[in-house]
Amino acid sequence: MIKIPFEKLESSELIVDTIYKGGNLKGKASEVLSKLLPGCSNSGGFRKVMRKDDSGLPAYVVLYTSMSELAWPDYLDEETGIFRYYGDNRTPGKSILDTPRKGNELLELVFECLNSKDGSIQNIPPFLIFKKGAIGWDVQFLGLAAPGNPRISPDKDLVAFWRTMNGQRFQNYEAYFTILNTSEIDKEWLSMLICDHDNSLKYAPDVWKRFVKRGRNGIIPLIAKKLPKIPDKYDQLQSNEDGQKCLTKIRSYYKNNPYGFENCAKAILEKMDDKFQDFSLTRPWRDGGRDALGYYVIGSASKANYPLRIDCAMEAKCYAENHAVGVREMSRLISRIRYRQFGVLITTSYVHKQAYKEIIEDGHPILVISATDIVNILRRNAISSENIDEWLVSLDEFDDRGVQRRVDTYYRKINLH
Repeated sequence: MIKIPFEKLESSELIVDTIYKGGNLKGKASEVLSKLLPGCSNSGGFRKVMRKDDSGLPAYVVLYTSMSELAWPDYLDEETGIFRYYGDNRTPGKSILDTPRKGNELLELVFECLNSKDGSIQNIPPFLIFKKGAIGWDVQFLGLAAPGNPRISPDKDLVAFWRTMNGQRFQNYEAYFTILNTSEIDKEWLSMLICDHDNSLKYAPDVWKRFVKRGRNGIIPLIAKKLPKIPDKYDQLQSNEDGQKCLTKIRSYYKNNPYGFENCAKAILEKMDDKFQDFSLTRPWRDGGRDALGYYVIGSASKANYPLRIDCAMEAKCYAENHAVGVREMSRLISRIRYRQFGVLITTSYVHKQAYKEIIEDGHPILVISATDIVNILRRNAISSENIDEWLVSLDEFDDRGVQRRVDTYYRKINLH
């Protein structure tokens, strides 16, 4: 990975995935983006750099994210190029547009221009996406982004939603952008956007020219397909401190009730993708190696046609982090997968290398969701160590088949003796 030292920021170009190093001085004297980009401020998630004409519009916008705010989980899907970013009304007490940097107001303007047909797409500024680095003031450039995505309908790319914090309700925006397929940004283009916007397009990357010409349908995403490999123990277990706390709470909650985790795993699966539907828990003493059966739904139901419903079997293992799902457990699930059916293995631990190797090399239709996936799914659904206890209790209350309550009774009887 390329790393640019602090002393060379002003002369450096913007290269995707490059780390731009912060300085060694205390405070914002070591901040990166104000040194790297002409006209950029040194703080905030929305950093607008304005044109020098009389339009009052941004020349370009820097979106900065730590990617670690549990309540506001900004997220980049490298395999689709889709980038989710939350607006700047993140605490109660103000209306959705009443923010100091007017970030939500900017989102409204940009997506209105994107979805209009009056040629105002020319007023949409390029968005430069940066993520907080691992050390100090370091930042990483994620790429040039345009609002919207061809796979997301116009009524879903900017959504206002309600959130409750400290007993108060308020609204914020959830916005979707696309990282465009270009690896480098010429700073001359950025300067022209500021000083001579009307003539700046000829300096723009080809992907931006295409977007300006065709709008949403002209977006070409930067797609980084994952190379097939057998993930190791670290890959499947890694998470931040809060994620570790969540996993510990889940393991502790179901320590004396392993069957109860099946309902939790079902909820995690449905939160990961709402196309997993109609899952029913099997009876603990007759599950045949499958803890739940359901469907993955493809397509939309209509009066004329029905969606495709693919049978799916789920197996759940609430294990400690050093207790791997081995060949024996995996073989048991594989042997229970019926014709035209696929399986999902959900574990709070990881799958042993040999078991994972058999899945990949033999092409078994098994989806693995390990500890690190669970943490990411919970985080994307605003579940953290602060509210996970409440969420786990709610799962017991809404067990659709009553399995949890029966098992609880069973364990209470054991404890009485």
